[in-house]
Amino acid sequence: MKRYEKDTFNRISLTLNGVERSGYTDSRMLLSDFLRLELGATGTHVGCEHGVCGACTVQIDGIAVRSCLQLAVQAQDRKVDTVEGLAQETAEGLADLQEAFHRHHALQCGYCTAGILMSCEHYLRRVPNPTEHDVREMLSGHLCRCTGYTNIVNAVLDVAALRNNPTLVEDKNA
Repeated sequence: MKRYEKDTFNRISLTLNGVERSGYTDSRMLLSDFLRLELGATGTHVGCEHGVCGACTVQIDGIAVRSCLQLAVQAQDRKVDTVEGLAQETAEGLADLQEAFHRHHALQCGYCTAGILMSCEHYLRRVPNPTEHDVREMLSGHLCRCTGYTNIVNAVLDVAALRNNPTLVEDKNA
């Protein structure tokens, strides 16, 4: 993006992964570009730029959205979470969902993974005990050309089971 005089841009402030951040944008810059170019949150990937592939999915105020369909100015004073923020709440370094993706080999090239993780996290908060069909339905809004989705579904179902039965976590750690 070519830089212009700062006075032709809007300064917006938001909370990114729990940290107050601000930057400059014009009125037409997409949130995906603002996050990557202005704030350095490069975990948000840009795929189709039409809201079809899901690679750019982030959460705004806890709701999964396609950042390529949102203007940066729409995030003013909002809470935006990206994949970089998923593991911040854990001492181990990875969130349970990320660990499950690793354990189940639910990624290959990884390009779509950040968006899928953000959608899955939002989904599991809304639907804590999904069926395989439910998870596949939710994933229908994401394009992954590498995995075939089976391992992703298994990872999501594993996390749902662990979150619903904390003694399973203790058993796995024993």
